[in-house]
Amino acid sequence: MNRQSETLTGYLLLFPALFILTLLALCPILILFWLSMRYRVLPFGIDLFAGADHYVVLLQAPRFWNSLGVTLYFAALSVALEVLLGLSIALLLSRRFRGAGWARALILLPWAIPTVVTAKLWDWIYQPDLGVLNYLLQNLGITTAPVNWLGTPSLAIHAAIIADVWKTTPFVVILLLAGLALVPRDLYQAAALDGASSWQSFVHVTLPLLRPILLVVTLFRTIDALRAFDLLYVLTGGGPADATETLSLYAYKILFQTMQFGYGSAIGVMLFLVVAMVSLLQLWLGRQDMRRLVGRTP
Repeated sequence: MNRQSETLTGYLLLFPALFILTLLALCPILILFWLSMRYRVLPFGIDLFAGADHYVVLLQAPRFWNSLGVTLYFAALSVALEVLLGLSIALLLSRRFRGAGWARALILLPWAIPTVVTAKLWDWIYQPDLGVLNYLLQNLGITTAPVNWLGTPSLAIHAAIIADVWKTTPFVVILLLAGLALVPRDLYQAAALDGASSWQSFVHVTLPLLRPILLVVTLFRTIDALRAFDLLYVLTGGGPADATETLSLYAYKILFQTMQFGYGSAIGVMLFLVVAMVSLLQLWLGRQDMRRLVGRTP
């Protein structure tokens, strides 16, 4: 069998999977884009062609830019904290000590809890009068009066970020633990023989070998954070004063509360574009970083 026949056979074998992926991924995106080009308000039976009108209105709406800023801020801060905490915890759990297996199992508990349950749990923790957080802060003398964590615009978004970090950091830990398990122990021994400190071994041995996994972890978590909905919906509903309203929440409110399917679909398209652009940027930066790393390898 020549190379051309092998290539054709490969495409034929891939065709069923590509066809299913097209139906499940591409078709909904095309339908969403088609809806965004129409004035469609079901309660009034309106269904007219709108062209790019929804996008013109959207780009001039302060609420859209506020939601976009909240989405990017939430994603950037939560992912940064999750990667830093996840890497620190993974480095600790990668060491051999008594009870390491139990510790790795316990670290998975937040990730195993459904997101809605996590949101209600943190909602109770943040309660101004009966919440555990205010109780501890007042007993420690840090605060003198209850703090309305979810009712203050400047605090609500950070309270939601903390809940998201608690929920999803175990996902980062597990992936990085798998990456650390693949790092050859001989490299650390060679570095120690060369007089390298623990920090130098981390910077010049561990971190370079973890870069591909860190890229994957960061990409996955960024995509999830940009699409965050259920945690914020249960915790704050986008309030107070739209301080925690992400693009997902904004689209949901327009689509299912005002029933403006055309305008809501335009918000969904904009969210898709934001996720796609951020993902492509991360992939490009990761590829450039890997090229520099390979270029330095003797």
